[in-house]
Amino acid sequence: MRPAPARCPICQSELTVVRLHCPSCDTSIEGNFSPGQFSNLTPEQLEFIFTFVRCEGKINRMEQELGVSYPTIRNRLNEVIRKLGYEPGREEPVEITQERRNGILEDLSAGKITAEQATRLLRGEEE
Repeated sequence: MRPAPARCPICQSELTVVRLHCPSCDTSIEGNFSPGQFSNLTPEQLEFIFTFVRCEGKINRMEQELGVSYPTIRNRLNEVIRKLGYEPGREEPVEITQERRNGILEDLSAGKITAEQATRLLRGEEE
């Protein structure tokens, strides 16, 4: 099933939903309903959100799946956040225990992670 259009094809005003129908029991409900925040997103932005959820919000997994860099993913995420009506803010500094910090540095020394991954882990940008 195709998604409902969000804009009028004539004047480009935002459309509203006025009728809902259940094909199973043939019940219809009429009124004035909001199409929801996600109706403002492009198909590409929706696919980005689905990928984000599928990757459990782990940006390093998204980098691998989408084949793009960390800054590109952050930019796309910020676009989606703005399109949903929010303003991306500065994240609160993440406290990393000394034990966790030592583990990250050991993984870096052993070649288990890259310097870029270690930097992001130390900043608390990924788990």
